[in-house]
Amino acid sequence: MRDSPILLFDGVCNLCSRAVQFIVDHETAPTIRFCSLQSEAGRALLAEHGMLHVIAEADPDTMVFVEGGRAYERSTGALRVSRYLRAPWRWIQLGWIVPRILRDLVYRVVAKNRYRWFGKSDSCLVPTKELKARFLA
Repeated sequence: MRDSPILLFDGVCNLCSRAVQFIVDHETAPTIRFCSLQSEAGRALLAEHGMLHVIAEADPDTMVFVEGGRAYERSTGALRVSRYLRAPWRWIQLGWIVPRILRDLVYRVVAKNRYRWFGKSDSCLVPTKELKARFLA
């Protein structure tokens, strides 16, 4: 499972937590592992990939998807996640035809407003007993 892709997400963001649950519910197979950006394991993965800038501010503004030894953020990371989803959700990959600068602009607008629109938790997402093995501590 060490070679499994890992999604690092803002553990206190309600939108991000819902996205994790959405991925779990719509994956073709239980492949992706999950890790909060705020956790020790999350910081270690970010450091390993030279991406500590993601958590340099109080509120991380992106998720990071680690796959094949590389780390991807913002819309590129999200599009890479979509490859693991069942149809019709995997068709989100068609987003590759949109220039990255435009995809990331939309991503940044949502990221900037996510707490206001979807709320924020006082603590990180706690996985269910069934999902616990897919979360890095």
